[in-house]
Amino acid sequence: MGGLAAEGTFWTDLWSVIEAGGWVVFDHMELLFVIGLPIGLAKKANARASLEAFIIYMTWNAFINAILQVWNFGVDLNDTEALGVKAIGGIETLDTNIIGALLISGMVIWLHNKFYDTPLPEWIGIFSGSAFVVIIGFFVTLPLAFLTAWLWPMLQGYMFQLQDLLAGSGTAGVGSFVFLERILIPTGLHHFIAQPFKYGPAVVDGGLTNFWFENLADISDYSGTLRDLVPQAGFGLNSMPKVFAPIGIGAAFIATSKPEQRKQTIALVVPTAVTAVLTGITEPFEFTFLFLAPQLYVVYCLLAAAMAMTVYAFGVSLVLGGGLIRFSQGSLYLYQPIIWTLLLYSLLLV
Repeated sequence: MGGLAAEGTFWTDLWSVIEAGGWVVFDHMELLFVIGLPIGLAKKANARASLEAFIIYMTWNAFINAILQVWNFGVDLNDTEALGVKAIGGIETLDTNIIGALLISGMVIWLHNKFYDTPLPEWIGIFSGSAFVVIIGFFVTLPLAFLTAWLWPMLQGYMFQLQDLLAGSGTAGVGSFVFLERILIPTGLHHFIAQPFKYGPAVVDGGLTNFWFENLADISDYSGTLRDLVPQAGFGLNSMPKVFAPIGIGAAFIATSKPEQRKQTIALVVPTAVTAVLTGITEPFEFTFLFLAPQLYVVYCLLAAAMAMTVYAFGVSLVLGGGLIRFSQGSLYLYQPIIWTLLLYSLLLV
């Protein structure tokens, strides 16, 4: 858009406001799972179960925050830019992504179904129902918060140690990187794999994303294979499944759906698949796939790794970006590798 898109113009400011609203769902995915799960799984008083789940989940995060402020588990909550730290409902806590949300919400659903109708003596009857569930949840989440504060940073630390191994392992490292980045999405630990490569110093100072765009003109003039010129850009091939896998997975959803449910399935699958292909925002699509067929989700991650390794072995090394839109932005000068990549994608997809 030329000068119109310069920083500080009305055009840029307007779209930044719209973008802020567009990220609400993805920035608060944990809360949506916490609140939404009881609606479908609580056997009684679903609305109250959702409120209980929200309160207990926020209590759990508040406990984690307080524990990390008092005891040293190797996490600095004051560093808001640090990987593994996230503000949830205004509380700085560990980024446990939807795994933490599902575990806490699932626990609350069990407590709600078991204790919501528990009769209490008349003199403490005011604490029956939802209040009783929340009281129980309060004391249950306290030890869970200690365990989380102790174990989760250790798990995150192992992810950091894995970076060096992947960075020096060539084609196998690229495949392992893509597999781990995909398989860890439900836990939120995929950030510890991907972010240091994309925006940190894992393979190149300043991160692959900045390096690629800063050197794109020089890269396009090189006559050899991109893998020979920028072998580290092979870790940018993790976006392949974002662009092409939703096509096959979505087609499988539709093909295996019951005839009477096919229209509803198409209405669900097509918008999420198109979003994943164009923008690289795959979580809604992948979570649906994960919950319906967890065993096939593992196969999907293995196929994604195989795709990346195959393309890399053929000499293609690209920072693809988030989806088809970013893929086009980052590779306008490199149509030959794009054609080879697309052909390989199509062959592997079939």
